[in-house]
Amino acid sequence: MMLENGKTMPSIDAWLREAKADSSAPACGMYLTHNGVVRATPKAEARGVETDGVAPGHKVGSMVFGYDASKVQAAIEATSAMPGIGYVRVWLASGELAVGDDIMLVLIGGDIRPHVVDALQALVGTIKNECVSEVEREA
Repeated sequence: MMLENGKTMPSIDAWLREAKADSSAPACGMYLTHNGVVRATPKAEARGVETDGVAPGHKVGSMVFGYDASKVQAAIEATSAMPGIGYVRVWLASGELAVGDDIMLVLIGGDIRPHVVDALQALVGTIKNECVSEVEREA
């Protein structure tokens, strides 16, 4: 259960190899990944919510991304405690990111599909809603 960061996203293939070599692997029947990427469509337009970012109809040129590591670590620990979850790993970028740049990579392993899907949904939702700062800049 770990949090990593850096400018370049790690290899999903390498992460899966490491997960399958972990002591949790015999109990894991499924792994799911989430790769969040900076998109040109503003959050306000894509989600239909008001934000203080780029207005609907305009394009995002970049995003300044940051996070609270202690909150992310707490979210990882809470996810690890969910039923059937054996493996959780998160990588987050930071700083100014261009459209197409990777924002986050999440890998979750667990016993059965419903548990792993629920855990991925919960963890990514918590990270996005409670742990990060995303400031869109117009193109």
